[in-house]
Order: sequence, then C-alpha cells, then structure tokens
Amino acid sequence: MREIVVLSGKGGTGKTTLTGFFAGLGHEAVLADVDVDAANLHILLDPRVVETEPFVGSRQPVIDPEQCTGCGLCTELCRFGAIDRGRVDEIACEGCAVCFHACPAKAIRMEDVISGQVYTGDTRYGPFVYAKLGVAKENSGKLVVRVKQRAREVAARENKPLLVVDGAPGIGCPVIASLGGADLVLLVTEPTAAGFHDLERALGLTRHFRVPAAVCVNKADLDEEMTAAIEDHCRVVGVDFAGRIPFDHAVVRSLVARKPVAADDSTEAARAMRAVWQRTLALL
Repeated sequence: MREIVVLSGKGGTGKTTLTGFFAGLGHEAVLADVDVDAANLHILLDPRVVETEPFVGSRQPVIDPEQCTGCGLCTELCRFGAIDRGRVDEIACEGCAVCFHACPAKAIRMEDVISGQVYTGDTRYGPFVYAKLGVAKENSGKLVVRVKQRAREVAARENKPLLVVDGAPGIGCPVIASLGGADLVLLVTEPTAAGFHDLERALGLTRHFRVPAAVCVNKADLDEEMTAAIEDHCRVVGVDFAGRIPFDHAVVRSLVARKPVAADDSTEAARAMRAVWQRTLALL
C-alpha cells in the first residue's frame, strides 16, 4: 500500500476540497481525515459509521476523599495549579502524575480520559476513517497516529493499494504525526503572502523528515504574479509542481451542497484538479 498525505502550511487552502475530489475519481483507496481538531471531510463524504472506537489521549488524577489526609503536598508540588484542597481542575491538569507518585497516603489514582472517538465508515467512494475530539480536549499526534493505523488496517483487510490522508494545517505535532509512513506529500497552497510563507515552512518540514513533496496552487488565478513566484520557488528548491487550480464558483456550490466537486470534467476547476491528481499519482 502507498500513502499520500495532503497538507498545507496554513488552513483554508483547499486540502479537504482536493481530497474530496480524489474520492470521486474511482481509485481503489482508503480515505482518512487526520485533521482531528476540525475534521470536516466527513461532511462531504457522508459516511455510514460502522465502527466507533474511544480514544484515550491522557490520564488524570482522581483523589479518594476517604484516604486523603489533607497534607497539601500535591497542591505544593503541582506546577500547573491543578490541585487545591483535594480537588482536581481537569482543564489545568496536564496528567504528569507527580501528585500520584508523591502522595504519602496513596489517595490518588490515575484514570484514563476519553478525549475523542475514532470512526470507521463506508461511503459511496470507499472506506473512510476519521476522528473527532471532545469539547476542550487537547489534540496530539497520538490520535493522528491511531486514525492512520486504523486506516491501514482497513486497507490491508480490503486489499486497497492506496491510502489518501487529509492532513492538518501548519507544522505542529499533528502534522509531524501525519508524515509518518507517507510515501508522498501533496502540499496545497494559495497565492497569498501568508500562503507562500507557510508553504516554505511546510516544505522545510518535509525536507527534515525526508518525505518527497509536490506542490499545487489553489485559486491560482486570484494572483497570477504570486502563483508564478510560488512555481519558480518550487523549481529553485527542486520540488515538483503538480499544477494550478483556478477559482471556480462551481466548487463553492458543491461545498454548500455538502458534496465533493464532481469529477466529470464539466468545470475548469474539476479539469485542473484531475490534472493535479494525475501528476501526483505519477510521482508516486
């Protein structure tokens, strides 16, 4: 199985739109959405959930009031101010377990915290795996890794040769976790100063982890000069340029209707996205 991860240096460039378009191309593939902070590919693919798995992202202390002697040592040692008079502030607590190890009365135990859910679903386009975090739950690469593991398991079981992952924006922990095991990264950017700047940071990340990358520019015709500058930069740094996608109101209408952009080449954007994916698969 080969794996393509769709990333961007910043949010809103069109990763999910492009991944959703790929779903309609008819390739034998498993799709996954690891942007767990704001997963939204499921809105376009409308999956029927067949399996749900709780995700334990951390552990938090629970104090037994009958055993607690009120010595105050846990309050004194907690660097985060998360324990006061035998009460734990779940928001402030980082789950470091210092209180658990230090309590002389053994009145504190560490319990698993369910941070979110991992969903495996069926869609008209094939298998799909995604996750959602609970309210006020912190994201980490652990959930990203679990989604990818689950997607690989589904791909192995159903003998799918390709995994396409809708990644998170930026260059932080979830993005680094997204890169693990990837054969190719498709970076989606936009022709703005912020898009160019954050693309350079994302390319630095792929170089650091030695993952081959390709770049495409979405809404490229909104600033032809900036688009040309991005393409020239790719040429200078030795990164494959996968193509330009023009702004198209048909894309907006599809997203409003909660559907992927139709892969029937009926619009200019659809033709451009098909060409980007053909180039990307050729590089793979």
